[in-house]
Amino acid sequence: MSEPKSAASSQPEYLLELDDIQAGYGRAAMVLRGLTIKVPPSTVVCLVGPNGAGKSTVLKVASGLLTPRSGAIRVNGQDVTGQGPQQMLSSGLAHVLQGHSVFREMSVAENVLLGAYTLRDKALVAERVAFVQELFPIVGERWKQLAGLLSGGQQKQVEFARSLMVSPRVVLLDEPSMGLDPKTTATVFEQVVRMREAGVAVLLVEQNARRALETADIGCVLDLGRVHITGPAPELLADPQLSELYLGGRPAEPSPSAGA
Repeated sequence: MSEPKSAASSQPEYLLELDDIQAGYGRAAMVLRGLTIKVPPSTVVCLVGPNGAGKSTVLKVASGLLTPRSGAIRVNGQDVTGQGPQQMLSSGLAHVLQGHSVFREMSVAENVLLGAYTLRDKALVAERVAFVQELFPIVGERWKQLAGLLSGGQQKQVEFARSLMVSPRVVLLDEPSMGLDPKTTATVFEQVVRMREAGVAVLLVEQNARRALETADIGCVLDLGRVHITGPAPELLADPQLSELYLGGRPAEPSPSAGA
């Protein structure tokens, strides 16, 4: 299913640009030191790297939770540097935070509709509900059930659906597989692919670096607050040195059916 489009078909080369960002917390040392990341339309860009590299800080800067000390942030070609979370949301960025953020005592419907609280057009809300229910079938199937009764992976899909209610240009995902078993993790990454196929760009932070790169189009390896390496995700996965340093071992062997 493709994302309904109301704007002109032409798009800039990048939907989100973080340009030479310096950022940190309080008087502590800088976490991001001249970081530059660019997210093209309908693309999954994943950030991988060791703990403390600044991956989650990148998403906080992008979503307006943390104001950069210097550098520029552009969304759809427009400079949005210094804007807060509400303004960033209006600009087209949705942030799905680390861990589970559903309200367990509320229904799936109530959780999803919270994502549309800024919309006043009931017809548009209904259109967005139909869109997310088709994109994430479990959301429609469990629409009236309490969110707390869903599995961890199903709750994550509710969070994804909620983030898409305002038609974001880019969704920021922070550790979507945290606390999930391998089978559920695979399902969550399948949903990330579905978002991309629906025309939504994704900037993904994930500790499971190998699984994230298998899903992504572009990989960025962060180290000491900078992008150390960037390139097509399959190439990064196949790089023996990168695998040894950042992915926890040798490159994965291709499956026997690969290319068949």
